[in-house]
Amino acid sequence: MYPLAPVLSGDTITDERTDERVAPVTTDGGDHERFAHYVKKTAILPSAIEGTPLEALCGKKWVPTRDPQKFPVCPECKEIYESLKGD
Repeated sequence: MYPLAPVLSGDTITDERTDERVAPVTTDGGDHERFAHYVKKTAILPSAIEGTPLEALCGKKWVPTRDPQKFPVCPECKEIYESLKGD
């Protein structure tokens, strides 16, 4: 007796699963996109691994995809950060 072999046909199987770990994040599309933002240090690694959105001190929410060192610091985040440091 021969072992059962898979039946091959010309049908195509389409995998339509979606990745539900990342919720769509909307931004205002304004100046926030031109700056690097301050976020809680403990939120950076989970965002990088899981693709979860970050929330900046200024309130911007996004999933980082660009190198923040290539952008100037958000003036609003910087002002908030400076006020928290308590110079």
